[in-house]
Amino acid sequence: MADGEDRIELRRGDPEAEARMRALSSPLRLRVLRLCAFESRTNKELAELLGMNPGTMLHHVRTLVQTGYLAAEPERSGAQGAREVPYRATGLSWRTSMPGGSPVLIETFLQQIQGVAPDDLDTTWLGLKLTPEHRTEFQHRLYELVNEFKERGPDPDGDTYSFFSTLHPDENPPAAR
Repeated sequence: MADGEDRIELRRGDPEAEARMRALSSPLRLRVLRLCAFESRTNKELAELLGMNPGTMLHHVRTLVQTGYLAAEPERSGAQGAREVPYRATGLSWRTSMPGGSPVLIETFLQQIQGVAPDDLDTTWLGLKLTPEHRTEFQHRLYELVNEFKERGPDPDGDTYSFFSTLHPDENPPAAR
């Protein structure tokens, strides 16, 4: 995170936090945020990209706008002069802690890679044996690296990629001696 930006911890019992947790509990809404991370998109464009009914998509877009994860940009004219409102991700989700959110993130990841050619997936799976201090160091350094690239902003002439990583306890007990 950039200096001065704090991680937002969502706590149950706070109505605003509850609304934000619900907003981030949908793989579809997380995919919308990804699609709006680098360029503005209208409700119609999002519906087409995700194979959704525009009315259903509007519900999800409004949820993300109401919770601060998407922001409307100035209106523009679309086909045949129709009024269009493009939306852009605010980056708030990057700073938001998602208690219990891992299953949603995994489901979102699985949806995103449907149809991706196996040769286009570069996956790493690594088993580690770490002390609590080294686990904390690993998590911190990985976060710092990912955040460094996020804070650089998008390369104007770059291609879009998605990064997914998870660190979890491994059910791998020591062998009996």
